[in-house]
Amino acid sequence: MNHPLPPWRSPIARALHRNRSLAYARYVQLATVDASHRPENRTMVFRGWLDPVSQLKFVTDIRSTKAINLLAGASDWAEVCWYFPKTREQFRLSGTLTLIAADTTTSHHKARQEAWQQMSDAGRVQFAWETPGADRSADPAALNPPQPDPNQPLDTFCLLLLEAVAVTHLELRGEPQSCYLYELLDGEWQTRSINP
Repeated sequence: MNHPLPPWRSPIARALHRNRSLAYARYVQLATVDASHRPENRTMVFRGWLDPVSQLKFVTDIRSTKAINLLAGASDWAEVCWYFPKTREQFRLSGTLTLIAADTTTSHHKARQEAWQQMSDAGRVQFAWETPGADRSADPAALNPPQPDPNQPLDTFCLLLLEAVAVTHLELRGEPQSCYLYELLDGEWQTRSINP
């Protein structure tokens, strides 16, 4: 089945291209809600798209609070806020998260493996560190484990997918500023101009 790209993909692709000289243009803020209904926010690295459904790809450790909360049945709703400084654009993408862990038996198993293989050695070795958020060990070797196999993901490595159902695109340049809302309604993307 052929899935057309959602209309918000082109503005994001354009912003990524125009901000490509800034390494941190691939950093987003991901907000979630924990099992106690408290907000949690952290910086994540955008790892590309899982097509054909345009899910945003991130990676995380299964021992991290965001993964633990998802596995414990906390809300899977999340929102990404993505700011592009060169073009002065902000995108907010709201949707649901899916965690692809080592024991996941879906078609996303291959996408998890590819995400692992595309990471740098420095990125992969972090998944061999001791438990995130735990007290730091006095042993310096705890943060200097052997380099993992670049082809076989560690069990701690997860692919995290965000499937957007609403996207707000704010263009801060111009007088007046422009703002667009993209919403998935009855399986179709609707676009409208809204007040900034």
